Amino acid sequence: MEVSLIGLQNAGKTSLVNVIATGGYSEDMIPTVGFNMRKVTKENVTIRLWDLGGHPRFRSMWERYCRAVSAIVYVVDAADPDNLSVSRSELHDLLSKSSLNGIPLLVIGNKIDKPGALSKEALTEEMGLSSLTDREVCCFMISCKNPTTIDQVTDWFVNHSTSKN
Repeated sequence: MEVSLIGLQNAGKTSLVNVIATGGYSEDMIPTVGFNMRKVTKENVTIRLWDLGGHPRFRSMWERYCRAVSAIVYVVDAADPDNLSVSRSELHDLLSKSSLNGIPLLVIGNKIDKPGALSKEALTEEMGLSSLTDREVCCFMISCKNPTTIDQVTDWFVNHSTSKN
């Protein structure tokens, strides 16, 4: 299974990949330049996680790395209301590309441990997820600091893998 993780800078994409891969969380993350790729195996499913940089200069690469993946994972900092409109715009612009039609979308609201973090309902509304009717859309709220919230993400990956080895 191949999955592309995208989202604005500082949303927690690399932290999420590291928690899925190692089970450990680190506060000291440096911004991803370009992309990273990690392979992890969960329940006999090998998942290739493409962690794409969220800085504006890297967003033009997103479509290229989202074509022909099993799922697109869009990570949002649920405690950063100032960037929600940009995040929504970037997501909808990306999903309007015909090369990405029908690819399942998992939106992850991260940093729910922080004060003022949005609820799942508020994030769904702010990100305009109900208007995305041409694909399966799922939304989870997580904190990379809390491994129990990460389990639902890995379970979703396993359930969406096309070939269980």
